[in-house]
Amino acid sequence: MAKKLKLGLPKGSLQEQTFELLKKAGFKVSVSSRSYFPRVNDDEIEVQLARSQEMARYVEAGVVDVGICGLDWAKDSGCNYKILADLIYAKQGLRKVRWVLAVPENSKIKSVKNLKGKIIATELVETTKKYLKKNKVNAKVEFSWGATEAKPPKLADAIVELTETGSSLQANKLKILDTIMESYTVVIANEKSIKDPWIKNKVENLIMLLKGALNAEVKVGIKLNVKKSNLKKILSLLPALQTPTISALSNKVWVDVDTIIDEPVVRELIPKLKRAGAQGIVEYPLNKVIY
Repeated sequence: MAKKLKLGLPKGSLQEQTFELLKKAGFKVSVSSRSYFPRVNDDEIEVQLARSQEMARYVEAGVVDVGICGLDWAKDSGCNYKILADLIYAKQGLRKVRWVLAVPENSKIKSVKNLKGKIIATELVETTKKYLKKNKVNAKVEFSWGATEAKPPKLADAIVELTETGSSLQANKLKILDTIMESYTVVIANEKSIKDPWIKNKVENLIMLLKGALNAEVKVGIKLNVKKSNLKKILSLLPALQTPTISALSNKVWVDVDTIIDEPVVRELIPKLKRAGAQGIVEYPLNKVIY
């Protein structure tokens, strides 16, 4: 029987972003709404969906060889696993997220030290308990099944909640007192599975492509034609990963310049290139950028 990599993918908030990233990396994953076993266009990969909160447990047990999940849930699980790669993306973009301690805006609680004897609602129970222990505060931590922002002040004195922008906390009239931890997406592996040379190689290739797809999210390619007499001026304007590629054209007076740049600078850069003598400027999207 041919070998297969048992890959766990996150179901829930990270699912859509992960599937899109895999698609850019060359892996098309398809799944019906009720299924936990997607299909992928690679016969050497067997995919299973699992909630990010449970992924480390399945990795530790060997149900999957490798899993993609949030660092927060992996740490909170207390399970044994090996982190193979950091993939900086979350539900709303290419950024880290924060677990924060928050209280109502009019609360008399000003810091973690004021939480003695209080009730804290959170989904991240074990990490919150460690945070309190580190600060030598004895408080009650209750597991929250959701709608955590609505718990204070009647059902809890404070919450520990996940935030990307802080807008949901503000909408619920809560203020942040402290950041307990930062989190992002990670690739974790079963410590025994990753010792298998075939699995190790397969996973390393997958990670390389995923990181390449992430790199491409914030880059674009740009091509332009330039007279040789203007080339020095054009090159002074162009950032690049290494140096731009310069190719000869049939008209020996002109050259083609091709490079990769950060997407946010394009709108300011293109008018400058045009004024400096560039012609035939083409901006194009990228699928993968491998450093």
